[in-house]
Order: sequence, then C-alpha cells, then structure tokens
Amino acid sequence: MAGDTKERILETALALFAQSGYLGTSMSDIANQLHITKGALYKHYAGKQEILDSIISRMNQMDYDRAEAYEMPETEADGFAEAYMRTPIENIKAYSMAQFDHWTKDPFSSNFRKMLTLEQYRDRKLEGLYHDYLATGPTKYMAAIFRKLVDTDEEAIQLALNFYGPMFLLYSVYDGTADKDSVASMLETHIDRFIAKIEFAKEKREKHI
Repeated sequence: MAGDTKERILETALALFAQSGYLGTSMSDIANQLHITKGALYKHYAGKQEILDSIISRMNQMDYDRAEAYEMPETEADGFAEAYMRTPIENIKAYSMAQFDHWTKDPFSSNFRKMLTLEQYRDRKLEGLYHDYLATGPTKYMAAIFRKLVDTDEEAIQLALNFYGPMFLLYSVYDGTADKDSVASMLETHIDRFIAKIEFAKEKREKHI
C-alpha cells in the first residue's frame, strides 16, 4: 500500500541520514537502499527536503503525544510553570525516563538525534533543529519549569543545566556502551537525587514565606 511505502521510505531515509548525514545522502542512495528506482521514489516524495519535512512532522507529533500521555503541560502558555508544579512528581520522573527512551531506544527518534548530531556544524537549518530538539530547547523547557522555584532567570537556567546536562551526556554514553541497562539505571539515580534536592529546597523555601 502507498502508506506503507511512504513509511518505509521515511524510515530508510532517516537511517541513511543518521549514518551518512542528510547532506551526504542522495535520493539515489535512498532508492538503492529500498531496491526501487528513483522514479518510483519521486512518486512518493518530491525530494530530500520533503522527506525531511515529513520526518520533522512525525517527530513533532511524537513529542505532543508523549507529553499528553504523561500529562505534561504545553510549553506555550504563560501558565506553563504553574501547570508543571501541579503535575505529580511521579509523572515528572516517568516523563523524563520516557524522554530518554525516546531518544535512545526508539529507532526513528534515535536516528533523528544522530542525524542532527552529525549535521549541526554543516547546515544552519539542521543546526537550528539540533538546538531546538536536543540543546537549547530542552534547557529552556526545564528553565521555565524551575523558574517558580528560584528567584532569578539565571538560577532557573542553572537548575535546568544541572538536570538536563547529565541526561544529554548519557545519550552518548548509551550509544557507546554494550551495557545499555546500566545507563538507564544511572539516569534514574540522577533524576531521583535531583528531585530529592528540589523537594528539599522547595520545603525550605516554603518555610521562609
């Protein structure tokens, strides 16, 4: 079916992008990997940019669905931090672990991450996507969450870096080790300790109000 073919093209193209880079992969490479002609490939996608646009659309939908599943607040509204503070701590931990699984265990998302890592220094648009999905974006998300716990924006950013920095590092650790389960254990320990510190600071802050 056409839908199955388009899906296979997306997955195959992204796997090639993760291996050789978006710029280093041609439509011919994709067609050859799929054992189809370029003409057949062009019947489904007009070019690499349309394939990339479809990949990004898929990633955005996956992000939305995952946040909704864990009852996490959207990032746009002014009431974001307040909404997050009302989210049960178990949801926050579960969502953070799910985020890590998303970027490491899910083949589609993992290949997207690897593609952006490869291309961040070679293409300005892909550099922007790298920051949106893996660097600046997650840091700003966490800073918005922690802003209600501290007095300044700078302190919120530091908390965000303290939380997200180890997670970001563990993506690479996960890629390079055979003992994948140990990485998830390290992340869980990090999150538990961080949450404990945040809860302690929150209680201390409330006592002085």
